[in-house]
Amino acid sequence: MATALSTFLPTEWTMADMLEHLGGIPPNRIRMVPPPGLGTENDVLESKSRFGRICELIDGVLVEKTVGYYESLVAGVLLRLLGSFALEHQLGIVLGEGGTLKVLPNQVRVPDVCFLAWEQFPGRVLPSEPIPALAPDLAVEVLSEGNTRGEMERKLRDYFNAGVRLVWYLDPKTRTLRAYTSPEESVLIREEDSLDGDDVLPGFRVTLRDVFSQAAGSPPAAEA
Repeated sequence: MATALSTFLPTEWTMADMLEHLGGIPPNRIRMVPPPGLGTENDVLESKSRFGRICELIDGVLVEKTVGYYESLVAGVLLRLLGSFALEHQLGIVLGEGGTLKVLPNQVRVPDVCFLAWEQFPGRVLPSEPIPALAPDLAVEVLSEGNTRGEMERKLRDYFNAGVRLVWYLDPKTRTLRAYTSPEESVLIREEDSLDGDDVLPGFRVTLRDVFSQAAGSPPAAEA
């Protein structure tokens, strides 16, 4: 006798219902193996190791992340700047696209860049599991054309429900960054403005223009 498989999604839902639930994500970002609603953390790992695809797991659905060439460059600049600052001041660790984290039950997220304070690691012992149940103190997402407004609004809620303290949404197209301290409270940082780490990374400061310049291959601006 066959055993019914448990799904995280209502069985009566259509594909349209599922896509709306996920924030209007384009269908081509939904992985069909395993069937939507039946995905696991192991499927996230296998998707990366076997196919080179970075996927998030949302209510049992594998959703592929879309990061373009330039978006990757910008994320790389922030990864380097934040990583150097955190190391110099012994604040914590900074992860790139390999930072796959179980932020909530049935929610595996992969921020483009994230910072986790040492206070999250008793004795500064890092977890050994490939997808630790941790929420970053800072999550950074570099927006790309494949992202939808609904998707990013839901991700923002998920991050803060998980305990994230600061979220940065960087938009290369408008060359702006919106820094959120809650889903309802944010500050728009323009290209000529300085970006700071608030109380999550106290003392960190860089102009957004310098981030984009370094992504284009220019050296860092000299300190005044």
